[in-house]
Amino acid sequence: MYATARKRQPRGKMRGPLPTERTGARRASKSGSRRLQTVPQDASLRTWAAAMPPPLRGTFQSLARQNSKSNAEGLERIEDDNDLENRIARKALVPVPVSAKLAINGNLPEDYRYCRPWTARFLADLARLHAAIFHRPLEVSSAVRTVAYQKRLMETNGNAAAAEGDIVSPHLTGATVDIAKNGLSRKELAWMRSTLLALQQAGKIDVEEEFQQACFHITVYKSYAPSRPARGVTKPKTEENAAGHRKTGRRTAEPPSRDEASGIASEGL
Repeated sequence: MYATARKRQPRGKMRGPLPTERTGARRASKSGSRRLQTVPQDASLRTWAAAMPPPLRGTFQSLARQNSKSNAEGLERIEDDNDLENRIARKALVPVPVSAKLAINGNLPEDYRYCRPWTARFLADLARLHAAIFHRPLEVSSAVRTVAYQKRLMETNGNAAAAEGDIVSPHLTGATVDIAKNGLSRKELAWMRSTLLALQQAGKIDVEEEFQQACFHITVYKSYAPSRPARGVTKPKTEENAAGHRKTGRRTAEPPSRDEASGIASEGL
C-alpha cells in the first residue's frame, strides 16, 4: 500500500505548531507559573543569611569613644575587689542574666560575672532573639574587671587594653561584656554582625570584633535602657489638666517616648 500523501501547505503560509506542540507549550507555561508560585517567601532571608557582612573590626577611635562616653555617663573605673564588692552590694552592678538562652564561661571567677543593669538587659534581649532563631545559647566570656585584674591580664594577654591612663579597657566600668564567637555558625556570625552594627549605628552600643580572643567586645550605653520614673509617682495636677480630667472622666494617654517609638530600647533589639 502506498502512504497517503501529506497535504501541501499553501505557499507563503507557515505551518503552525502541531496539536502536541501546542499542548506541550501550555503545559510548560502552567508548569513554569507553578514553579514561580512555589518560590518560598523567605528566599530573601536565605540570601541575607548567606551574605557575610564584613567584620566589625575595632579601632583606636572606637576605644577612645568608649572611654569618652563612659566618662560622660559618670561611670567610674572599678579599682579592686573591695571596690567591686561594694558596687555589687549597692546593686550598681548586677549578675549577668544567665539562662537557657545565655551561658557564661565556667572559667570566669564568680565575682567577675557582673555588669551594669542596662548591659544585663541588653544581654537578655540579644540572647532571647538569638535563641528564637538558632535555638541555642550565646556565651559571655568576660564581663566586669577591676584595674588590678586588668593589670594581671596584661601580663598574659598582649591584646588586653591598658589598665591606667586616659584610654583604658571599658571593662573597668562594668558596662562592657565579651560574647564568644567560638562555635558560632556562619549564619549566626552574619546575624550577630548585622544586629550589633544596627545598634552601634543607633548609638546604643559600640562593638569591636576580636580575632585573637575570638569574641565580640561590646560596650553598652545607658541610652539602651533609659531609666524610668518609679511606679506610683504621678505628675502634679495643674488647674488646666485637673479640669480636663473632670471633663473627660479619664486621664489622657501620654505620647510614647522616642525610645518606645523606635522600639530599640523599650522592646530590646
